[in-house]
Amino acid sequence: MTQFEEFEADLPALRALAAIARVGSISAAAQVLGVTQQAVSARLRTFERRNRVELLIRNPRGAELTEAGRLVLEWADELFAATDRFAAGLRSLTEVREERLSVAASQTIAGHLLPEWIVRLRAAEQAEHRIATSLSLTTGNSAEVIRAVESGRCDLGFIETPDQPRSLGASIVGVDELALVVAPSHPWAGASEIPLAEAAATPIVAREPGSGTRLAWERIVQDRTGADAVAPALELATNAAVRSSIGAGIAPGVLSLLAVSDDLALGRLVRVRVAGRPLTRELTALWRGGARDLGPAARRLLAAAVEERRAARSASREGEG
Repeated sequence: MTQFEEFEADLPALRALAAIARVGSISAAAQVLGVTQQAVSARLRTFERRNRVELLIRNPRGAELTEAGRLVLEWADELFAATDRFAAGLRSLTEVREERLSVAASQTIAGHLLPEWIVRLRAAEQAEHRIATSLSLTTGNSAEVIRAVESGRCDLGFIETPDQPRSLGASIVGVDELALVVAPSHPWAGASEIPLAEAAATPIVAREPGSGTRLAWERIVQDRTGADAVAPALELATNAAVRSSIGAGIAPGVLSLLAVSDDLALGRLVRVRVAGRPLTRELTALWRGGARDLGPAARRLLAAAVEERRAARSASREGEG
């Protein structure tokens, strides 16, 4: 291999090193870059072996750059800028139309997460001198989003349900927490916490069948108590309707903590702690085919989603500290 060929081969390794510096682990960097963890590890080990330098300290919590690794990354900044300018100029010769991406998202994601993901996507595209992707969005419950992606009506879907179709490609983009909430006048409002079995045995205001929020709650109850949650007191098709009904005192309800944060802050609803582990669920992106079938615009939006959720968790931990 010539020196020039070695230099070309080192670029992916340097990009991987920069990603690890941003996100803190090889696995997270692989997700951002859209490649396997093994591919990232192989690139870096080849670079380290060829140049006889140790870039990373690998540990169970992730990976951190050595002093040499930080120096290499600092020297690589100008290289990245130059190659990015070259790539942007080359694209400008051939790009004659904008990329289009149709997205379907369940209600919590569409209302509380997707706007921030799009802002991050736009910033990344601007930094790379790309034409902004033209996005179209439809919303529905998780079951409706799955059907939209399976039918080809949407390129990319985001769901909150624990049940994922095997026919579609999938990638976890974050974790969401559910909250049991009541009206301020409800007897539970003054409780320090209640058992999960008691909550599960109480009819609640719930989303309609097919909702990821409802299925996640029912699945948590089944997994942790071995029993089914009782039938809802009322079924409604939107988070807003559920919140209003809970606030009116009809019954308790379970919604994403994101969906009720304003109501909790303003005192319209009260969160009731449920004994045991937090009530969490995974947020998942779906598309037709495998990882290789994910289009460039969809891949960039996925990367924006992962980075935004990671930044939010980091900010939350700093706030708690």
